[in-house]
Amino acid sequence: MIGLYIVYAVGGFVLIASLLPMVRADYWIFRVFEYPRLQKWVLVALVLLLFIIIDDFTEWYEWAFGGALLLNLGYLSYQILPFLPFSNIQLLNASTFDRDRTIGIMIANVYQYNTLFDRLLKLIESCDPDVLVLSETDMAWAEAMSPLHDNYPYRIEEPLDNTYGLLVFSRYELQDSSVNYLVEDDIPSIFTKVKLPSGELLQLYCVHPTPPVPQENPRSTERDKEILIVGKLAKAAKYPVIVAGDLNDVAWSYTTGLFQRISGLLDPRRGRGFFNTFHAKYPFIRFPLDHIFCSREFRLIDIKRLPYFGSDHFPMWVQLEYEPEGKSQQEKPIPDEEDLEIADEKIKEETRDEKQKKEE
Repeated sequence: MIGLYIVYAVGGFVLIASLLPMVRADYWIFRVFEYPRLQKWVLVALVLLLFIIIDDFTEWYEWAFGGALLLNLGYLSYQILPFLPFSNIQLLNASTFDRDRTIGIMIANVYQYNTLFDRLLKLIESCDPDVLVLSETDMAWAEAMSPLHDNYPYRIEEPLDNTYGLLVFSRYELQDSSVNYLVEDDIPSIFTKVKLPSGELLQLYCVHPTPPVPQENPRSTERDKEILIVGKLAKAAKYPVIVAGDLNDVAWSYTTGLFQRISGLLDPRRGRGFFNTFHAKYPFIRFPLDHIFCSREFRLIDIKRLPYFGSDHFPMWVQLEYEPEGKSQQEKPIPDEEDLEIADEKIKEETRDEKQKKEE
């Protein structure tokens, strides 16, 4: 009997956790439950199996509970399906390999209080990326990364001690670079154009908005607003686009899906795997928070999650080839009228900084 009560308690919790993200409110309790989609699937599957084994199904509510679990399992299966390796890929594989048109990008949230600098330097050396994007970097991290300067002559550095500093290193020439504070006064983003060895330019947006968690920000307003502003910029860009960084949002969330439809960018993970990057130290509590999206002019050469180096995030590696002639062969995410209206509403929504300035 105790076992059955536990099954009801855990099953009820997971059912609620699956329903909460359907509420489009910005408050953290609704948004944070978007993260553990795979974990919810595993829990529901286990609870359903145990319920079938230990229950006799003599009462109507037992059938109702079992049916709710089954429906939830189907719903969660539908949600994770696009990221499974046997699903359709969204970003096609490269058809050629022209070194002058390739770009290898490594992104890593270093965890500001991590002091294992040498481990990251060795990992960077082994991966040898063309462009490196580091987040949560303060002055200590900026100084520790100085050995990279010889191999990466082009740099944009905005170290901060609030866990939102950004560093960008590139062996390719960077042009029209800028550090921007799009939504919050202390949360930077970096925009730059990258010149490939072929002479062709691409637009790179590096971002790291705040997450919707009580100790950081009780709402997702600021995160969603920044992501969607970048999405609109990507849509209007004159050059092929790459967006990279720790978005503090999962690949399957409503906001990330809206961002893709607004921007028209593709996700190389779809049809290839989850590539969960956070939390590096807790295997069951891992989500894909670190992202690299690109426009249809690119194709994928390689994608992988890189080894642990001391941070609470794993780094990500993506190598792309610029193939503009194949642009029409890739399907572009397209927004409908409701998407456009919701995106505009979210971008116009008042942030906590704006509210505080009004109060002052």
